[in-house]
Amino acid sequence: QVQLVASGGGLVQAGGSLRVSCAASGTIFSINSMGWYRQAPGKQRELVATLTSGGSTNYSDSVKGRFTISRDGAKNTVYLQMNNLKPEDTAVYFCNAYIRRRSVDPMRLYWGQGTQVTVSS
Repeated sequence: QVQLVASGGGLVQAGGSLRVSCAASGTIFSINSMGWYRQAPGKQRELVATLTSGGSTNYSDSVKGRFTISRDGAKNTVYLQMNNLKPEDTAVYFCNAYIRRRSVDPMRLYWGQGTQVTVSS
């Protein structure tokens, strides 16, 4: 079994910074890409940032220049450093990862449980 556990959310004032983490655990042979998505109340879940195993990144236009995604391969953990936060960044942040549990298994997409980020004005 594979689990993704997100942590690090909280309440911060506009202009502040926060770092959220997501650790994958369980039977893991390899991890391909990992990423962060967010969902604000009444809105659809949207892409924030992704990071491939090769180091390629992709950011939504709304967070470019403010957010940085990174990964610790040894810990199977992905991070999202969020700087210059705005009230519109308020959302539940979800992590995901494409994971192969054993060498003979196909890649599967797993999601974490989400962590709340609230930015006050």
